[in-house]
Amino acid sequence: MSGSKLSNPAAKNDLSDSPLVMTVHDMPSPGAVVQADAQRTRMGRWKMIAMMLVCASPVIASYFTYYVIRPEGRRVYGELIQPQKDMPQVSAKNLQGESVTLASLKGQWLLVTVASGDCAERCQQNLYFQRQLREILGREKDRLDRVWLVTDDAHVAPGLLPALNLAHVLRLDTATVQNWISPAQGQQLQDHLYVIDPMGNFMMRFPANMDVPGASKAKRDLDRLLKASSSWDQAGR
Repeated sequence: MSGSKLSNPAAKNDLSDSPLVMTVHDMPSPGAVVQADAQRTRMGRWKMIAMMLVCASPVIASYFTYYVIRPEGRRVYGELIQPQKDMPQVSAKNLQGESVTLASLKGQWLLVTVASGDCAERCQQNLYFQRQLREILGREKDRLDRVWLVTDDAHVAPGLLPALNLAHVLRLDTATVQNWISPAQGQQLQDHLYVIDPMGNFMMRFPANMDVPGASKAKRDLDRLLKASSSWDQAGR
């Protein structure tokens, strides 16, 4: 018919059916799975080691700076302890008989003296130098705590208590103390002042029977330790 429009079958898309194509992936072999798991485990271990090194690097660097990269002629008064001895995971008793974990002392530098509760002359002198050394550190003194480890049940004289203000006085048996802190050969525990780093490591002892000139040298050592560790250690726990 005139004016009518007929559709052109040839112009239509071919809608004939075509087969559905599916891609099937092979299952991984057991050997490949084990190998992949082993590789992930190795990578995880290396990442953990790297993280531990990053965390420990400031401490390592400060010790390296203090003991290795130092000007010629600088002499260290205290004796470096190698290997360092970690703080035991035990509890002690304060003077009120309350249980205190040693780990609660971590986070500060510690200046430690060890003696019987009756505190003879050497003990009293060490407590005096311990107190004076902290005070003369000036604005850095809040980074160092005083600790007296009492190795028996002897009564602490009331006259000593005012001088022990702000100090940690803890009763701990001698065997436990000796497993952590040790005197120089030929000396006794009560003869020294000991330095514990903020991680709980026994890392230095000052020569036995400290006197005023020795205390001056010990103060220089403490100044250097605090300066070398200033990048990673702050006052307070």
